[in-house]
Amino acid sequence: MAKKTHIKVRLVPEAKPDSSFYYYVKKPAGGEKAKVKLKAKKYNPSTRKHEMFIEKKLPPHSK
Repeated sequence: MAKKTHIKVRLVPEAKPDSSFYYYVKKPAGGEKAKVKLKAKKYNPSTRKHEMFIEKKLPPHSK
């Protein structure tokens, strides 16, 4: 079985990490870019502005 080339990460607002709004994005699984924490400027509908979103761990899931 082949290794995964991307992993799923969650982007949350930098100013308010406990916000109810977030994005899911794909990030490379290996190489130099995998070691860098992802930051992106995205639209936040709760504040109706573009803000910086930072990478956080995925929430735990129940089976």
